[in-house]
Amino acid sequence: MAKKETGFLKEIQKAFSTGVSYMLPAVVVGGVFLAVALSTGTATDAGMEITNPFMKNLNDLGAAGFAMMIPLLAGYIAYSLAGKPGIAPGMILGYIANNPIGESGVKTGFLGAMILGVAAGYLVKWCKTWKVPPTIRTIMPILIIPIFTVLVGGLAYIYVIAAPIGAAMDWLVDVLGNLQGGNAILLGLLIGAMTAFDMGGPVNKTATAFTLALMAEGIYGPNGAHRVAVAIPPLALAVSTFIDRKKYTKDDKDLGISAFFMGLIGITEGAIPFAAKDIKRVLPAIIIGSAVGGALSMMNNVEALVPHGGLIILPVVNGKLWFVLSMLIGVAVSVIILHFTKPNLDQQKDDKTTESEPNKTVKIAK
Repeated sequence: MAKKETGFLKEIQKAFSTGVSYMLPAVVVGGVFLAVALSTGTATDAGMEITNPFMKNLNDLGAAGFAMMIPLLAGYIAYSLAGKPGIAPGMILGYIANNPIGESGVKTGFLGAMILGVAAGYLVKWCKTWKVPPTIRTIMPILIIPIFTVLVGGLAYIYVIAAPIGAAMDWLVDVLGNLQGGNAILLGLLIGAMTAFDMGGPVNKTATAFTLALMAEGIYGPNGAHRVAVAIPPLALAVSTFIDRKKYTKDDKDLGISAFFMGLIGITEGAIPFAAKDIKRVLPAIIIGSAVGGALSMMNNVEALVPHGGLIILPVVNGKLWFVLSMLIGVAVSVIILHFTKPNLDQQKDDKTTESEPNKTVKIAK
């Protein structure tokens, strides 16, 4: 039983790694183009406004790269588990996860896409075992399998997964509303942790919606905490790849450069590939770092006057010194946690070898 469990977990881990490797080019393209375009923008009440026509086009290209990122992740997770017939259903379900759907308009981001990618992969895998006549078998990969997988996976997501998540997000908004004006440190901790938890998913968006609602009432402190926290995950992963080079592959190091620029302009999604690849170590590290950054920001009365994050908005921040310090301290906390929890690459290979040969015995010569 334990062997079967280990095999299943290794299969899932391999699927996540495959999804991340195919997603990386979209992350890099999207991140680089957005970073260049937004660096020329002007901070306004509606966020960073880009006026140059060429930069607007570059921004659109970057946004397209980011729009493809999550569907690619889900599609190639399904591909790893079930082969080519899994790609289209996985990408469609990944798109659904990354866009508002259902009565409450829930989107679950990369976490939802990972779940749906696995679900699509195993549904397709099961469909491929069906005993059907030869005439039907020829249309299975292009007609029956994708329709069945998207229908079952999509409806299960909308009616079983998305609705409870929407209710949970409404509850979170109420909790945050009750904290506002009370315990500033606790509010900052919660906003920071929520921001990093799913990096653009429903929990992150709940924090965004809450801070925007308060901004409309002229309260800018919680938005300051949120805008500090959005930059911490990508910056922390970037710095970690720069410092702990033995812990990351060449692709990771290249991605670290892209994540660094995304962090400067407050694009939390720059950390997603790292989290998808090693969620049990990366997610706790960035949640704790962002929570620390958010709490420090609230404690020191930092206010962000625009709905955007990262160092790019420094000119329109009240409490500039602590805006920068809160971000730097949060990044340092995450980097330290990653340093002590993430093993070196050679150690990871040794662990995999040990897992694959659990019953191997050593003969001692007599």
